[in-house]
Amino acid sequence: MKTKVRVKKDLYMSLFAVLLGLIAGAILMTATGNNPFDGFYFLFRGGLMNIERIGNTLATATPLIFAGLSVAFAFKTGLFNIGGAGQMLIGGLCATAIGLTFDWPKPILLSVILVAALIGGALWASLPGLLKARFNVHEVVSTIMMNWIAYWTVFYLVPQYFKGPFLETESQRIPAAASLKVPWLTSLFDGSYINLGIFLAVVFVAIIAFILERTTLGYELKAVGYNRDAAEAAGISVNRNIIFSMSIAGALAGLGGATFYVGFASNMQIGVLPAQGFDGIAVALLGANSPWGVFLAALFFGLLHTGKGFMNAMTSIPPEIADTIIATIIYFAATSVLIERNWDKINKIRLDFMIRKREAEQLEADSGGE
Repeated sequence: MKTKVRVKKDLYMSLFAVLLGLIAGAILMTATGNNPFDGFYFLFRGGLMNIERIGNTLATATPLIFAGLSVAFAFKTGLFNIGGAGQMLIGGLCATAIGLTFDWPKPILLSVILVAALIGGALWASLPGLLKARFNVHEVVSTIMMNWIAYWTVFYLVPQYFKGPFLETESQRIPAAASLKVPWLTSLFDGSYINLGIFLAVVFVAIIAFILERTTLGYELKAVGYNRDAAEAAGISVNRNIIFSMSIAGALAGLGGATFYVGFASNMQIGVLPAQGFDGIAVALLGANSPWGVFLAALFFGLLHTGKGFMNAMTSIPPEIADTIIATIIYFAATSVLIERNWDKINKIRLDFMIRKREAEQLEADSGGE
């Protein structure tokens, strides 16, 4: 019963954050002399107007799903994984390196690519987990540092070993056998960027939901997140679970890197930290750290990212308005605890008022009867 109440509250808070973000966007559109109804119409139409744009929305959402799952999983276990961008880079680097090195049949090559990306991301995140477990180094600091180590690692390795002809800042293009794009899916969505990563994302959403809610491992990880001292007193290995939690979070981000660099994109560019690694924090917050909530939040953000260019093309509204809407949603999702606390106070006051009113009515009825 409590779980259902908690889910309902999280849903209300997320919808409230989205509503406030849309209101903020409407105010900005009005302030710039534009019609907010036209703006929202073209914003959402841009991501849903035809099968190709729907495919692009799903393709844009795919790495966001993995990044959001990565952050949400760490949150659930009491950790703040802000290193998703670096873990995506390492996962993408492993995927790109294997894809450009080996000439194997597509099913075998894609399987190895995804496993390598998963392992690469997991190993990259396990070091901050180890530092947290052994030396209590805060994971925010260590994961940020690992982001930049990943950045410069890619900056060196890609031009040194995988640089394409006449491309100074990009790797060679991924061959068809190493790409998550497949002809039947591309043609089904009329030439969009959609790829097999969306199916992989749905599978991992279900897996993570099962682990967290239905397994002993998930129970132990959440117990460590809720109260480490109590978990340790109950015989749970806190240090092991911290490392394990960060490794799983990194594996998810690494898979997100694979779906981006050998799925959505066709090569790897140096000098750029993938924004999805940071956007995953917003996705996790809006999704209330629930795997299926993350899935829906990623689809929503994917819709906004896909539609903002169309909104700008059809109106004079700058695409930054959509980014502002996202930022406002993030802000209110992040402060949902305060909103919920005030909401509970209002409900308590309303309930007290109704109880007193009912008592007064009952007293008046008893007096009348006498």
